[in-house]
Amino acid sequence: MWIELNHPEIPVSRQCELLGLSRSGLYYRPRGEDADNERLMRLIDEQYTLTPFYGVAKMTACLRRGGELVNPKRVRRLMRLMGLEAIYPRPRLSLQNKANPVYPYLLKGLTIDHPNQVWATDITYIRMYRGWVYLVAVMDWFSRYVLSWEVCTTLDVSFCLAGLDKALERGRPEIFNTDQGSQFTSAAFTGKLQGAGVRISMDGKGRAYDNIFVERLWRSVKYEEVYLHEYQTVGEAVCGLDRYFGFYNDERPHQSLDYRTPAEVYGAEAQGLGGSAKRAIAAAATPVALRAPYVPAAAIAGDRIHLNFP
Repeated sequence: MWIELNHPEIPVSRQCELLGLSRSGLYYRPRGEDADNERLMRLIDEQYTLTPFYGVAKMTACLRRGGELVNPKRVRRLMRLMGLEAIYPRPRLSLQNKANPVYPYLLKGLTIDHPNQVWATDITYIRMYRGWVYLVAVMDWFSRYVLSWEVCTTLDVSFCLAGLDKALERGRPEIFNTDQGSQFTSAAFTGKLQGAGVRISMDGKGRAYDNIFVERLWRSVKYEEVYLHEYQTVGEAVCGLDRYFGFYNDERPHQSLDYRTPAEVYGAEAQGLGGSAKRAIAAAATPVALRAPYVPAAAIAGDRIHLNFP
């Protein structure tokens, strides 16, 4: 804190003047959303998870059909606060920082046939009984294995870097795919990938399915975990997500993996098994279809919680 409220010589007004800060700004404390807006955000989250191609106009119409008295301006503000945008026009979770470089999309026409060939990451909104957090995860595309995840109270790049660090402790991908959000185009994030010798790929605008498998992961997380529980605190959300990702990786069979778990398919590579074992597991998994259509339908690990307050 640069301002000392009880300074013996320099009054607060003078300290604010020297720093170019208004006194009202000094005493301001940000207020959270009221109960009615939080209720609307829950409805928006549920509808967006079901129909991520709904923009402001369709989301407003949908809420009105449900009896909500809302206008597009309010819906737009809440969707921006949640980091949500319709899936088809541009990346969904964060706006691009035009000062940061954008990398080409490297996955078009690429056959993904082994673990650690392509990793991907994205951010999603996780609701709680009061308030919300953001979740980032790093996934291996071939096996659908979730390599790491973190939660944060803001869309700050720090928790994305923490998730990336934990994933890189497990190995190195050949290609790392992201959207064009400011967190992922930042010099800190891309620099870490370049330092690890990883090729960077970024989704193009208007390409709804470039990161389809992470989008499907979010749908599973929300319908199979988040919507079934009313998280009361950030710690409770972390505990629930920790339990779910353990289940997702180690117990939940995937039809596209010939009803094997992500851990079984990824494990051949991660555990350093021989080539024949790798080929046997890989043969049981269906090669990734990059442009597959979207189908709508316990201790708390304290280092996973990133509390960033304004």
